[in-house]
Amino acid sequence: MTGAEIDPSVRQELMSLPKTLATDVARNLVMCAQLLDEDPERAYAYSRVALRLASRVAAVREAAGFASYAVEKYAEALAEFRAARRMSGADHLWPVMADCERGLGRPERALAMAGEPEVRRLDKAGQVEMRLVAAGARRDMGEAEAAVVTLQSPELNSSSTQPWVARLRYAYADALLALGREAEARDWFAKTLDADSGGITNASDRLAELDGVEFVDALDPELGEED
Repeated sequence: MTGAEIDPSVRQELMSLPKTLATDVARNLVMCAQLLDEDPERAYAYSRVALRLASRVAAVREAAGFASYAVEKYAEALAEFRAARRMSGADHLWPVMADCERGLGRPERALAMAGEPEVRRLDKAGQVEMRLVAAGARRDMGEAEAAVVTLQSPELNSSSTQPWVARLRYAYADALLALGREAEARDWFAKTLDADSGGITNASDRLAELDGVEFVDALDPELGEED
């Protein structure tokens, strides 16, 4: 790992550092990004090294925030996201900041953030993400009907191939299912599959579950011939 694998925009930010230090920080950030999904604890450790080396770089604070978020250290993540946002002036972290409020048991704050002007400055993916967070906050508060209403938007029928389409449809299907509206939920899990070319959801498993299909491992030595 040389650090050259770092995203060009982050490399630009690191140019404010001495060359050797910038390389060390880049290496830790690359490792953090690569491990974030498969080993979040190790990713978190790499992020802390990068943070110790370059805490005044917005990209470092953002990476530390996502690593903290991945290991459910929501207060820490929120602090890092706020710092990154102050440094960069960008609004793209607004939805994940709101989700940190949910993680801290403050869904009402997440809902309040959904109504702030920052949301209007987000791109389409960010606005959908904010809608997902707001719906999650409604469910946290026991307002299942309101969660469904929150997710109802023209974007549900978008022809876009972006991942946010599948994520929105999946959340809508799940919210419907929570209300016992199984037929509608099944339709929307099926529509999720139509949009989920990257396999980012488990909509196929949810569909199978609703249809009463159970998958077994044919090579499992504990299964008898009948199974």
